[in-house]
Amino acid sequence: PISSILVNRYGSRPVVILGGLLCGIGMVSAAFCTSIIQLYICVGFITGLGLALNLQPSVIIIGRYFLKRRPIANGLAMAGSPVMLCTLAPLNQFLFDNYGWRGSFLILGAILLHCCVAGALFRPISADKASVKTQSIEEGKEVLKEEVTKDVVEMNSPTDIRMETKTEEEEERDCCEKVNKYLDFSLFKHRGFLIYLIGNVLMFLGFFAPIVFLAPYAKHIGIDEYSAAFLLSILAIVDMVARPITGIIANSKWVRPRIQYFFSFSIAFNGTCHLLCPLASGYTGLVIYSVFFGLAFGMVCAMLFETLMDLVGASRFTSAVGLVTIAECCTILLGPPIGGTLIDTFGDYKYMFIKCGAVMVLAGTFLFIMNYYNYRMLAKEEKKRKAKEEDTKPARTESEDRNNWNKEHVQDGPELEPLREEQEGLKKEANGTNEV
Repeated sequence: PISSILVNRYGSRPVVILGGLLCGIGMVSAAFCTSIIQLYICVGFITGLGLALNLQPSVIIIGRYFLKRRPIANGLAMAGSPVMLCTLAPLNQFLFDNYGWRGSFLILGAILLHCCVAGALFRPISADKASVKTQSIEEGKEVLKEEVTKDVVEMNSPTDIRMETKTEEEEERDCCEKVNKYLDFSLFKHRGFLIYLIGNVLMFLGFFAPIVFLAPYAKHIGIDEYSAAFLLSILAIVDMVARPITGIIANSKWVRPRIQYFFSFSIAFNGTCHLLCPLASGYTGLVIYSVFFGLAFGMVCAMLFETLMDLVGASRFTSAVGLVTIAECCTILLGPPIGGTLIDTFGDYKYMFIKCGAVMVLAGTFLFIMNYYNYRMLAKEEKKRKAKEEDTKPARTESEDRNNWNKEHVQDGPELEPLREEQEGLKKEANGTNEV
């Protein structure tokens, strides 16, 4: 949510540069830590805040640049993550063996400082327009307030109380508008947003835990450290290919109108892979699992933000991402510890994979059913709206015809000249009494 507020206030470029600085500072300072609490602060808090300031602006700016090919753009942009993941898994092991954990933190901090360079390349396209719009709105509000105060001073009548109540209501509305500028809480009344939020909160209980425990599981069954780390590289390579391909499929004319169903299928497919993971007994089985897991993981990640944009629109996407992360962070934090508790309790990794798989299949099924319901409701609402428009069209045409006939035949006719003279006389009399 902090990232969303900063992006709405300052734009994507400065937020990404700030995030890169925080990532570099957090990792470099971690090299000089002497306790686990200091590592929590440096790596967990400072670097974590920097990563949050990097991710959301990167996704938000895609929605401002692209509309027709937005799923492809999201898939290509999200493919950057597995590119580094496939190289960092063995690189981390190499750095740890040769430079120790302190030297590894220094080198990783230098790598993360390159996020500042990436942020400097962000080209804002709507910042100037947005500033002009906000200035014009503020100027319009000031003019309206001046007119209201002038009317109140001139009239000096019992309607002053009404004007005061109106200004109080306007002040309350202004406060609500200021809050909604940074985080649009009216999204909690949006049916599609609520369905997406509940499904994702459930999904993240089992989304990241298998990645965390894949290499330890391989070591547990007797595989060496480098081979276990290479499983993550296989997952990342497949993930890197799967994300842009998923974007191309999601952008097709058959899938994009019903992209929510495709997203639900991806989550259920991911969960099915975890349910079948305990059947993999040797290294070959884990390689096959890593391939399918990378495919399913890439499909979900490629559409994670695209489906949210499809539901709420690009204009409300910034606030939607911030509000979603508030709710999702709890299950993201709980997922790996719950998996670790199951491993410690039963002494076997298979229960952790079964838990993650069952949760994700349940989340995919929930999203599929509720999105079907949402599409049906949207279709009914569209029919009602069209029916109302058709009902109001005849009434509008009749009133417009009457007004036109009155303008053509009555206003210019000589029959109303005596009435006009009487009206002018009454106006003169009223002006005379006002002057007296």
